[in-house]
Amino acid sequence: MEDPVRVKRRTFREILSRKTLTVMPGGFSPLYARLAQQAGFETFFLAGSQLSAFLYGVPDNGIIGLRDLADHARHMAARADIPILIDADTGFGNAVNVYYAVQEVIRTGVAAMQIEDQEAPKKSSTLAGRRCIPYDEAVGKIRAAVAARDALDPEFVICARVDTLGAEGGSFEETLRRCIGYAKEGGADLIWLNSVQTREQLRKVCAETPAPVLAIWGGDTEKPPTSEEYEALGLRIILYPVCAATSGLQGAWETLSDLKERGGVALDDWAVRASRSKWGRPDFRQLVDIGKVREIEDKFLTAEAQRDYANTWGHKTAFAETQTPAEKE
Repeated sequence: MEDPVRVKRRTFREILSRKTLTVMPGGFSPLYARLAQQAGFETFFLAGSQLSAFLYGVPDNGIIGLRDLADHARHMAARADIPILIDADTGFGNAVNVYYAVQEVIRTGVAAMQIEDQEAPKKSSTLAGRRCIPYDEAVGKIRAAVAARDALDPEFVICARVDTLGAEGGSFEETLRRCIGYAKEGGADLIWLNSVQTREQLRKVCAETPAPVLAIWGGDTEKPPTSEEYEALGLRIILYPVCAATSGLQGAWETLSDLKERGGVALDDWAVRASRSKWGRPDFRQLVDIGKVREIEDKFLTAEAQRDYANTWGHKTAFAETQTPAEKE
C-alpha cells in the first residue's frame, strides 16, 4: 500500500500544476478538515490565526510556537485524506530556525507550509502595523526552507507569502518584485499574494510570477472576483482561510445567546432548523469514526472485557441524528 502522506503531497502538487482554479477553505481543527473533505473540497488550510484563537484565546501575533503548530498539524494530517497547507507564520525565527521548523513540519504528515516575510513578532494580515523583513533576508529564509525540504521529502510544498501590501513602506511594485523573486531566487513552489486589492494587481502578479499563485482578496473598492474571474486572471488557489472556524464561532454565539434568553427550547428549535437544512446534518459519529472502537473491541478484547451494548444505552443528544433529508425520504 502506498504511503498516504506521499499520496497527499503528490495530490497537492497535481493541484498546483493545473491551469484551473482550486478553492481552499480553512479553519483550525481535524473535524473541520474532515467536514471540508466530505463537502467535496480537495484541500484545506490550517490558519495560524484560528489556531491561536481557538486553542489559546489569544490574537494572531506570533504567540504560538513550533511545538503547538506541529502537534496540531499532526492531528489534522492523521484525520483527513485531503492535503493540508499549514500556516507557519514567519518560520519562528531566521533562516536557521526556518530550516529546522520545515523539517519538523514535514514529519507531521501535512502536504505544505507557508512562511511569510513579516518581521517577528508578526501581525495578523488583516490588521495594520505590519512590517516586512528586507528582501534578501526573506529570500535566504525561503532558500533555507527549500534546502531543508529537499533533504527530507522533495514532494513537500514550500509556499512563500508576500505581506508587503498594506505593510510599512510597502507598495505593489515591491510586492511584485517579491512574488517573482521568492519563486525565481528562493525556489518556492507556491507564492501567496496577500491582501490583493485589484483585479489588475492580481492579473499582473499571476502573469509575471514563475510559480503558481495563491491569493486572499483584500480589496474594499472592488467587489471580490467570482471563481470564474479568478481563474481567468491566472490564479491557481483562492483561499478563504478562516471560513470554517468563524462560521462555527458565529453559530455558537447565536445558539448560546438564544439559550440564555429562552432556555432549553432554543436548543429544540436549533435541532429542528438543522434537520431541515438543505445539506442535512454532518455525520458526527462518522467524522470521529466511533465505529472503529467497536471494531477494535470485537477483534482484540477478551470475551470478559467486551462491553454489553445490547442492554445499556446513552441519552439522546442534539447531534445524534445523522440522516440527511434525502435519507429520510
